[in-house]
Amino acid sequence: MFGTHDLALFVLSGLLLNITPGADTLYIVGRSAAQGARSGTMAALGVGAGCFVHMFAAALGLSAILAASATAFTVVKLIGAAYLIYLGVSLLRTSAKSTAAQATIPLRQTTLRMVFFQGLLTNVLNPKVALFFLAFLPQFIDQDAPDKVLGFLFLGMVFNVNGTLWNLFVAWSSARVGHRARSHHRYGAWLNRVAGGVFIGLGIKLAFSRPD
Repeated sequence: MFGTHDLALFVLSGLLLNITPGADTLYIVGRSAAQGARSGTMAALGVGAGCFVHMFAAALGLSAILAASATAFTVVKLIGAAYLIYLGVSLLRTSAKSTAAQATIPLRQTTLRMVFFQGLLTNVLNPKVALFFLAFLPQFIDQDAPDKVLGFLFLGMVFNVNGTLWNLFVAWSSARVGHRARSHHRYGAWLNRVAGGVFIGLGIKLAFSRPD
């Protein structure tokens, strides 16, 4: 279909990749636990929007710059790493300064629009996602396909839709767990510290990552 092959294998591989925890998943979990299912849903949709940015950029060949230029990769990588570390430090500061009633918020309360925007940034500022689209999707496009861009966009759409559905499930599940956690401030403070530490760790890992 659209010059692609082994679609079932692609869907299965994509699902396995989607359920692997990363910065996107952690952000969705944090927002859902802090502000409920609506906020988690907006975070998931923001991450999905970020995937669309990578998908269209890669289909048009723009993301190839990240793979070919060490400088471009480093710039985007450091911006993304700084953003993740900023989120992590914000979590730790919130945990340290919060009262017992406030310590149940693993991410600072904010508007749904901002939640969506932060989810988009969390995804867009991770160059590994761009390189993933460049490296993974072409493996399932026929070499003699008349329109490889169309096949690329089709596979990207399938991957993103499946990923968004999974993220929405994560948001719903985390919201239910978060509701229970928020009933006791100690659990909320613990969630702050763990989430903050993981965000900082992801940022440091991203900062030292390489294009290959």
